[in-house]
Amino acid sequence: MTQSAHLNLKLRIYNDAEIAFGPGKAELLLAIHATGSISKAAKQMNMSYRRAWQLVDTMNRNFISPLVSTQTGGSYGGGTQVTAFGLQIVEKYQKMQRIAKQSVESEMVAFEKLICSSSK
Repeated sequence: MTQSAHLNLKLRIYNDAEIAFGPGKAELLLAIHATGSISKAAKQMNMSYRRAWQLVDTMNRNFISPLVSTQTGGSYGGGTQVTAFGLQIVEKYQKMQRIAKQSVESEMVAFEKLICSSSK
């Protein structure tokens, strides 16, 4: 007897072949916003600092304005901030994600019946 699968829809925004934004980048921005640090956000997400920096760089390159701004250390220390534009992007992405899920909800139920349960 097979169990039903549990499907999840994830929205990714591509700019040409590069993923400009998606669920992981949204999560990273929110973690940076909460911690004020790319390093702390990366640790919180079990991600390397290098990988977090790569994702931040990708986001900043793909939008008309930076999503994250950084200041190097000094007498007051460094820091990282998610810009107001970055927070706006997260909000818009979350809204699109909700709309996408609602739009395909009935089809997902039908599709779920055709998928084998994961054996992992």
